[in-house]
Amino acid sequence: MKYAINFAFLLVFGLLVMSCGKEKKEEKSFQYERTKSTEKKEVTTPADNSAPASSKVDLSNKGIGPVTSISIDSEIDQAMATKGEEVFKSLCAACHKPAKKFIGPAPKGILERRTPEWVMNMILNPEEMIQKDPLAKELLIEFNGAPMANQNLTEEQARSVLEYFRTIK
Repeated sequence: MKYAINFAFLLVFGLLVMSCGKEKKEEKSFQYERTKSTEKKEVTTPADNSAPASSKVDLSNKGIGPVTSISIDSEIDQAMATKGEEVFKSLCAACHKPAKKFIGPAPKGILERRTPEWVMNMILNPEEMIQKDPLAKELLIEFNGAPMANQNLTEEQARSVLEYFRTIK
């Protein structure tokens, strides 16, 4: 008799446990509906879409700014390049990587695509360059509207950065 009561108790307990497991659980899921915007955004694109602005070659544009003429020796001034590398690492490396695109374009080979005056004016006068220089405008578009910050470099510092750019291989 004792075994029958225990058996009945276990049977009822087992059925109770099994019935709890059959409960339907409602699944919750996250849904996102994308709605079409009726507002049109104006997108400016460069006139020549054949190549990105960072790879276009323009060796006639001197840019807009204080530098109208600059002479560069055929030999690299290592002392000046070292100073330029220090300036670049402290003020420019947050947005520019020497040999690859980042937030801004890579300076590697820049003097094969731009005049030294253009580079110096972009360093010294980025706000006006972005407003008035067609190539700088295209670069702004290519790099997702991230304007170059004016680091308030002196012409001497900018010239040393330009010399450093000549050493990047």
